[in-house]
Amino acid sequence: MLTEGVTVKELSDKTEIKSKDIIKKLLDRGILATINQPLEIEVAKQICRDFGYEASIISFEEDAIREHATAVPSGSLKPRDPVVTIMGHVDHGKTSLLDAIRESKIAEQEHGGITQHIGAYHVEVRGRGITFIDTPGHEAFTLMRSRGARVTDVVVLVVAADDSVMPQTVEAIDHARAAGVPIVVAINKIDKPGANLDRVKKALADQKLLVEDWGGDVVSVAISAKQRIHIDELLEMILLVADLNDLRADPALPATGTILEAKLDRNRGALATVLVQNGTLRVGDAFIAGAVSGKVRAMLDDRSRKLSQARPSIPVEVMGLQGVPLAGDRFQVIEDEVKARQIGTFRQSKLRQETLAKSSRLSLEHLFQQIKEGAIKELPIVLKADVQGSVEVLAKSLKDLSTDQVKLRMIHTGTGAITETDVLLASASNAIIVGFNVRPDRSAADLADKEKVDIRFHTVIYEVHDEIKNAMVGLLDPRTSEQYLGRAEIRNTFKIPKVGTVAGTYVVDGKMLRGSQIRLLRNNVIVHQGRMVSLKRFKEDVGEVKAGYECGIGIERFNDLKIGDIIEAFKIEKVYQKTL
Repeated sequence: MLTEGVTVKELSDKTEIKSKDIIKKLLDRGILATINQPLEIEVAKQICRDFGYEASIISFEEDAIREHATAVPSGSLKPRDPVVTIMGHVDHGKTSLLDAIRESKIAEQEHGGITQHIGAYHVEVRGRGITFIDTPGHEAFTLMRSRGARVTDVVVLVVAADDSVMPQTVEAIDHARAAGVPIVVAINKIDKPGANLDRVKKALADQKLLVEDWGGDVVSVAISAKQRIHIDELLEMILLVADLNDLRADPALPATGTILEAKLDRNRGALATVLVQNGTLRVGDAFIAGAVSGKVRAMLDDRSRKLSQARPSIPVEVMGLQGVPLAGDRFQVIEDEVKARQIGTFRQSKLRQETLAKSSRLSLEHLFQQIKEGAIKELPIVLKADVQGSVEVLAKSLKDLSTDQVKLRMIHTGTGAITETDVLLASASNAIIVGFNVRPDRSAADLADKEKVDIRFHTVIYEVHDEIKNAMVGLLDPRTSEQYLGRAEIRNTFKIPKVGTVAGTYVVDGKMLRGSQIRLLRNNVIVHQGRMVSLKRFKEDVGEVKAGYECGIGIERFNDLKIGDIIEAFKIEKVYQKTL
């Protein structure tokens, strides 16, 4: 059994093969290695085969736990506190609820009353503890899940009784379901004049979230965070749901956990908020967190009090890191500090290689090949459209395409622009995004490019159906590849006789090219697609205007221009598939 980053010497010790013989085999493969050099996993497995051994690979963290369990018999598993994430629509009272639970003033410390960072807070409830993770949105929740981290035991979905289910509420439900986490609904603001519990429960039922008093299995509690009404009942329900999942951990093991947040402090150096999930973390412990190693110099709890140790489900701020790890990275205490540094260096080099390597995200071009190879059993889809009617028709049409070989699964549907949240959800679930009459905002497009998420844009319903169907049977037509040119914001409009309406614009990014294809976006929804027929700087005709300059733009046979609209310029190229 080998670990990642195994050195020539360690391989020699495990297999009882002389180091010089291993180095010779490596030279035969064109690899020049020293006795203390870490080896790639596949190379190490091949060397083992050459000498008649069959090697299995485990992570460095798993090996550390296994060694400790062998040396020190593990204690019995003991119940641990549940970890809860509060999610929901903006301004429905997520932070106010946490404020009520902690009886502190978190909301008042935030700018504008909106959560600006990830916080993890531990509270005592009648002799038992609950850890709350307060996030600035679903992005952090999904980003950690996309890195393989499972930190949440229960999701508390906050819905305002005077506002009902909103788009971000639906997103929160989809994210919790995709992560396989039980949901407890907190119907907040029941003290408001417009509160209507039945309306909220019906809206939740429409999202296939049926509460217990309507015959379902989802726990719901009507509360008022501001008035402190039924807060204790909500906490009891959280503990009840957690008890059904029988959450346990072994405090005797070396601490393992997940990085919730990390930052570089000017005075204290690299800091990380760590959620301990198993074992006990102590001051002085050497550890590795992703590609960063370190030694615990000090620990602080959520109220900045110094701790000497932290048991499972306790969030702490740790000082003593050699760098800044990523949110979602695994945290593991290691007895051998030198080995921890060695693995950290090895992982950093691997990260650099992975950044340069091409991503293996699922795309329609490769779908048929993966179906043939049996590598894919379902096709997850995030569907966004301009109106709800289109969403319903498209969702039904695409679900009907499911076959015995591959099942199409809608992990999220919604109206409006494609956002960063949609891209992160698609990234975490290895899904394809289908946009019907909508576009991504610029930050979402950049993120999709970075995460290599496949986004398909359409304006005709049957084209969506045909493209997915053809991808499943390997008959994709040449794909039209769109090259983004730039965006301009309309700041004024001018009606010119015999010409029509001309837009006075400011080029936000990229450039405007006369004669290029354009689409007019109003609230990130496509209003018109056509061609740019005129481009002027002052009174002069020009061929190109770059970002930071103003210009006049005329659109072919279209005059419905409004201040605040966005003109997006692009050009289309045909790219022939080469996968089959």
